[in-house]
Amino acid sequence: MKGFVPPDPETNVSQEYFAVIYAPRRTRKRFPAACVTTCSSLDAALALANVNEHTYPARILGPSKSSEGQFIYYLIAWLDIT
Repeated sequence: MKGFVPPDPETNVSQEYFAVIYAPRRTRKRFPAACVTTCSSLDAALALANVNEHTYPARILGPSKSSEGQFIYYLIAWLDIT
């Protein structure tokens, strides 16, 4: 997975999640924790998403600490809203 640090197999520091991300433009590949709401399932992420409010469902990896000291999540894939 190019662009981010792979998860450590011996710890649970970074994990894959379903989430809703606030993103005015969907061109970024990493997001600060303040823009991310993790969800327990795909259905929960799809239910919370709202295109009019710029919140989109996604699969993410994180959290990871950036060089600036903020916690960030990496985008794996945007999920379709149906």
